[in-house]
Amino acid sequence: MAKLSSINKNNRRINLSDKLYKKRQALKKIIMDKKLPLEERFKAQQKLSKLPRNSAKNRVMNRCQITGRPHGVYRKLKISRIALRQLGLQGK
Repeated sequence: MAKLSSINKNNRRINLSDKLYKKRQALKKIIMDKKLPLEERFKAQQKLSKLPRNSAKNRVMNRCQITGRPHGVYRKLKISRIALRQLGLQGK
């Protein structure tokens, strides 16, 4: 079982990234648009850098929903290989 603090930290990151996803995408779209003036793109880049770092999707770690294990997690099932084996042995 993983530390409860690391599980809670990851859950906070998930909530924050879901909350600010649309805002980050809008700012990224402005930054990547080469037709807009450089000044406007720079302002959008500054706004993006002021957002919390934990609101980025790549800061979220795949963890097992049962045990919180960070490694050996199947993405589709969101369960670690060890928890999957235990459930299989129990016949679930």
